[in-house]
Amino acid sequence: MRHVIALDVGGTGMKAALVGPDGELLHQDRRATGRERGPDAVVAAILDFAAELRAYGEQHLGEPPAAAGVAVPGIVDERAGVAVYAANLGWRDVPLRALLADRLSIPVALGHDVRTGGLAEGRLGAGRGADRFFFVALGTGIAGGFGLDGRVESGAHGFAGEIGHIVVRPQGAPCPCGQRGCLERYASAAAVSEAWAKACGDPDADAADCAKAVTSGDPNAVRVWGEAVAALADGLVTAVTLLDPRVLIIGGGLAEAGDVLFEPVRDAVRARVTFQKLPSIVPAELGDTAGCLGAGLLAQDLLTTTTTTAEVTP
Repeated sequence: MRHVIALDVGGTGMKAALVGPDGELLHQDRRATGRERGPDAVVAAILDFAAELRAYGEQHLGEPPAAAGVAVPGIVDERAGVAVYAANLGWRDVPLRALLADRLSIPVALGHDVRTGGLAEGRLGAGRGADRFFFVALGTGIAGGFGLDGRVESGAHGFAGEIGHIVVRPQGAPCPCGQRGCLERYASAAAVSEAWAKACGDPDADAADCAKAVTSGDPNAVRVWGEAVAALADGLVTAVTLLDPRVLIIGGGLAEAGDVLFEPVRDAVRARVTFQKLPSIVPAELGDTAGCLGAGLLAQDLLTTTTTTAEVTP
């Protein structure tokens, strides 16, 4: 198996790598998405960046990449290869897989950014060896991915894993999705930052500041943090009840608080379960490389599937 392109597209930046067959990162690079110029400019930037990566592989590694994996935010129809919608990039119904395949002349796999990061965590990171895991990313919003036997479920329409839009506080704070009381309005890094800035009177204060204040015993910080932990535990218990994962992996910016988050979350989930089996609750291991590594796995899986199909086709 030759090297592959791995591309992780975020709201403002893109991370990319050329990945060898053993998972080695042979080359890494970053680019801005150029979203301030509109969705067409973002698509053009992705295509140009991927073409540069292909050219680098040919020039420096002696051969072109064999495939490409691309992870993007928002709603993704992975089977059709379409980036359906992303609010932070402004695009709708972009046939990104076809556009990239045409530009690169190699097979391309398209995935959802959080599910792709979950794939990497499941195979290479905190969930390796587990037959079933649930990965949750606590960032500006909250999303997740359910891993089963080495793959991450995307759902019938590309919506699987959207734990951030489980209603944990009925009739609570309005959410941009149209519901009220969604988990991400209480337990995302953005929500904690907003609540702590209001509580402490500093508009520049964020979730990391709140975590530091918790360790010093600030009662307002303890209250804000406790409310976020309670909401998160309610959402996680819902996931545990529905999916029965063996390992529950938590990543994203809020998880960087370490034990300040994980100790009370473990206690709160334990206090809420009744008949359910309590999974291991562990921090993600791969950090901001997870999306890129996962995109590489998507590309390598594509090659494995293609090879297997070719071998059994008469």
